[in-house]
Amino acid sequence: MNILVINSGSSSIKYQLIQMPEEKIICSGLVERIGLENAKIHYKTEKNNLKNETEVPNHKIGLEKVASLLMDTKVGVIKDESEIHAVGHRVVHGGSTFSDTTVINQSVKDKIKELFALAPLHNPPNYEGIEVSEAIFTSATQIAVFDTAFHQTMPVEAYKYAIPNEFLDNEKIRVYGFHGTSHKYVSEKAKECLPNNSSKLITIHLGNGCSITAIKDGKSIDHSLGFGPMNGLIMGTRSGDIDQSVIFYLVKSLGYSIEEVNNLLQKKSGMQGLTGYSDLRDIEAEAEKGDKNCQLALQMFAYRVKKYIGSYASVLNGLDTIVFTAGVGENSILIRKMICENMNYLGIELDLKKNDVKAREIIDISGLNSKVNVLIIPTNEEIEIAKQSYKLIS
Repeated sequence: MNILVINSGSSSIKYQLIQMPEEKIICSGLVERIGLENAKIHYKTEKNNLKNETEVPNHKIGLEKVASLLMDTKVGVIKDESEIHAVGHRVVHGGSTFSDTTVINQSVKDKIKELFALAPLHNPPNYEGIEVSEAIFTSATQIAVFDTAFHQTMPVEAYKYAIPNEFLDNEKIRVYGFHGTSHKYVSEKAKECLPNNSSKLITIHLGNGCSITAIKDGKSIDHSLGFGPMNGLIMGTRSGDIDQSVIFYLVKSLGYSIEEVNNLLQKKSGMQGLTGYSDLRDIEAEAEKGDKNCQLALQMFAYRVKKYIGSYASVLNGLDTIVFTAGVGENSILIRKMICENMNYLGIELDLKKNDVKAREIIDISGLNSKVNVLIIPTNEEIEIAKQSYKLIS
């Protein structure tokens, strides 16, 4: 069975064509920097490894270009759309409706659309990916895998907000958590590598969107993102944690509308607001040139992650392993170094030589005397989505 997995992020599209149940990757690729200058499309098969710089103004255009490559007469891997049996879609927010992988129909699409306001950077491109995929791969079963599902094991003291009870009971306002597919995948890989030393685990997903999860005995027990994917760590364009009083001040004293505040905190804050850049590669390059704003932003980014590691170590009552994953976590030598510095109280020590790598495989970067395993595990949400999709329809 050929399953095409589409993972639409806030500024990227990862895709893989996977033969199941063998988990054989026939084709993989990435559309990156969507909506920015110098957008790129990566396309890799056994015979081809292409990287083209092109204009990709939005996710719809990006997905159409991917489909064109898949069916191209020279470099394509399928003759026509009928060779795709299912398309697995990463969907960020499932609300209280979806806690499991599900076949997409109109009512599912309507619910995903209803949740746009809770995940405005993600559910819209997720939805668009479904719409485009339905038009192109007409004979395939469309399947949604929700980021929120893995975090359904959080205890009530972790997911409930300290607001009147009726808001949870009647409106389902609570912590849902996100990046669940990624956190689940890398935590299971960590357990395979360290079967006797990964019961108390912190997984750190750092990309344009960022999150951190406390995992005990394979289950998520706390997580940095909440009702929507905006709080917690500092992100590419999202503020992360902020005092609610700031929102009231912006509205009441500075005259911002609610829509303007939402746009500010979702799309103009985070690293973008601090530096003028949302891509960490650009920020690191400018920091190296002496840009003070970029240097401070990197310090703030690492500081916020450190705070969460400390709090989650206390929730777990100890710490066996931390895992870095996703684009920044796997590739930024500097960020991993900054996060692990001065963490010896928790027994975290980094080997600087081992850390000097952009990971394409699982790498242990722990220092010789580190009491905590420090791993880089490249995430593969696509494989996880394919596994869940195959299980649903086989």
